[in-house]
Amino acid sequence: MVLGTALLITGCSSDGGDGSNAGGDGSADAGAGITQQPKETAPFWVNPDGTAAQQVVALEKAGKKQDAEQIRKIAEQPVAEWIGPDDPQGQTRGFTQAADKAGRTALLVLYNIPHRDCGQYSQGGAADGNAYREWLDGVAAGIGDRSATVILEPDALLHLVDGCTPEQFHEERYDLLKGAVTKLKSLKNTQVYLDAGNAGWQNPDQIFEPLKWAGIEQADGFSVNVSNFYSTEDSIAYGKQLSAKVGGKHFVIDTSRNGKGPYTQGNPDERWCNPPGRALGETPTTKTADPLVDAYLWVKRPGESDGECKGGPKAGQWWADYALKLAKASS
Repeated sequence: MVLGTALLITGCSSDGGDGSNAGGDGSADAGAGITQQPKETAPFWVNPDGTAAQQVVALEKAGKKQDAEQIRKIAEQPVAEWIGPDDPQGQTRGFTQAADKAGRTALLVLYNIPHRDCGQYSQGGAADGNAYREWLDGVAAGIGDRSATVILEPDALLHLVDGCTPEQFHEERYDLLKGAVTKLKSLKNTQVYLDAGNAGWQNPDQIFEPLKWAGIEQADGFSVNVSNFYSTEDSIAYGKQLSAKVGGKHFVIDTSRNGKGPYTQGNPDERWCNPPGRALGETPTTKTADPLVDAYLWVKRPGESDGECKGGPKAGQWWADYALKLAKASS
């Protein structure tokens, strides 16, 4: 089984910093000429100042036009904004205001659960439960009544089920996740999807009850394949199997890098970490292959490292060479 999820380290955002840009509202333009996708196909906000957009400008200035056009494949798509630990209210306000101004929905990832990632590449998170609740209050205040779709705590449940997170933290984590769902769903225009692992996790029977304990009934659904590489077809099959066990809940799929499916060579424990030969997957859209799938999303930001493996930088840092390879391998 492949359990690892290559995740962004909290705090990394489109500017590589605190999640907000110099303009303070998330709407600056890197100068790459990035526009929004058609709303009827992809209602999610495209950040015109995202890291990929900045890379496009740098490549164009360097005279590398062909490489710039490859990276544009990433820059012109809506990708998730991962909310960091500092000033969550300012971050979420900036992104949702910019999205609202463009007539789109902000796609946000909350990834700050205490004891995050079991001390692995993306370790960290809030200091304790009270710190997390305070941080979440800031997130909610920043979103307000504006439209947002939130992916809630990738791997947080999976690491309870697989034994990675010590037993003494389980009760608190369920309480924090359920509280987060309640808080976010109290907002007027926020959709919430609890993370539920990936198709490499062959035991949906072991995760459907934890989903219930974490508040799936109140959530809009769950997310699968976050930061992983399983095919859309396999992800749909896994999601439908799990949906049947949690009241027919809908789900979303991270298709950011699954264009060629998972890597099957090397150390099985790290096949998820910066695997070579991968490609961008289906572009974000709400027009999917199954009525239970609400959207294909780019939750993991293509071009950002999974961690310090296979020559990569720290988790969440932009890796220009890897981004270019992802884009070139895509149709």
